[in-house]
Amino acid sequence: MALLKIKKGDMVKVIAGKDKDKEGKVIAVNSKEGKVVVEGVNMLTKHTKPSATNQNGGIINKEGPIDASNVMYLHKGKTTRIGVKMDGEKKVRFAKTTGDIID
Repeated sequence: MALLKIKKGDMVKVIAGKDKDKEGKVIAVNSKEGKVVVEGVNMLTKHTKPSATNQNGGIINKEGPIDASNVMYLHKGKTTRIGVKMDGEKKVRFAKTTGDIID
């Protein structure tokens, strides 16, 4: 898998799939599989048995992973691609539309 330019904590917009045009914060990144988990996107229902942590059991809603190619980084409210360049001795990400350094 190629280098994932999306990181945990980034604001992204879903560009494909059943949750198209939804926005959210990245909760987790799995670079090996090329998947990201975005809060409020791809909600799954899980049926759980009663346990020590969940006394009643029941139905739990949680986010499922979606492919990283289906999300785009949000920079100043607009979607943009991300590039990587050298800033002195340090590698930094930048927004391709504006050229602003992200981190």
